[in-house]
Amino acid sequence: MKINHDTWVVVADGEKFLLLRNEGDADYPVLRKISKRETENPPARDLASDRPGRMPDQGGIPGKTGGTVTEARGPQSAMEETDWHRVAEGRFAEDLAERLVAWAGEGRFERLVVVADPRTLGVLRNAYGDGLKDVLMAEVDKDLTNLTLPKMADVLKDT
Repeated sequence: MKINHDTWVVVADGEKFLLLRNEGDADYPVLRKISKRETENPPARDLASDRPGRMPDQGGIPGKTGGTVTEARGPQSAMEETDWHRVAEGRFAEDLAERLVAWAGEGRFERLVVVADPRTLGVLRNAYGDGLKDVLMAEVDKDLTNLTLPKMADVLKDT
C-alpha cells in the first residue's frame, strides 16, 4: 500500500492506539509517533464479580385450564455472562472513533489510514460511520500494535 507523505496512520487494538504520521514518501514510509494512548483492561475473569445468573426455562407443566403453569422451582438455565473485557475494548474503540472524527473536523489531517484487529476495526467502522469518508484512504484489518515503527511501515508497504 502506498501511504502518501503527511498521511496520518492510526494503529489500534482494544486497549491501545498509536497515532502516527508518515514523514517519508509513498515508496519509503517513515512513521513517526504523534500520540499514544493505552488503557488498563484486566482479563475478563478479574472483572466479573459473581457467577452468571439463572432464569427459569420457558417450558412449564400443563395446568388445570389447559394452559401452562411455570413451576416455581422448575428447570433453570444459566444466563450468558457479560464479557466486561470486551465491553471495555468496545468503549475504547468508540472513544477513538469520536476523537478521529473530531480531529478530521478540525482539519488536523487530510488523509487517514486505520489499522486495527478485525474486532476493533468493526467497532471503529460503526462508530465513525460517514464521519471520515472524505479523509479515509484505507482500512487494514491487522493487529500491528506490538511492532516497532519501522516494522509497521514495512508491513503496511507490503500490504
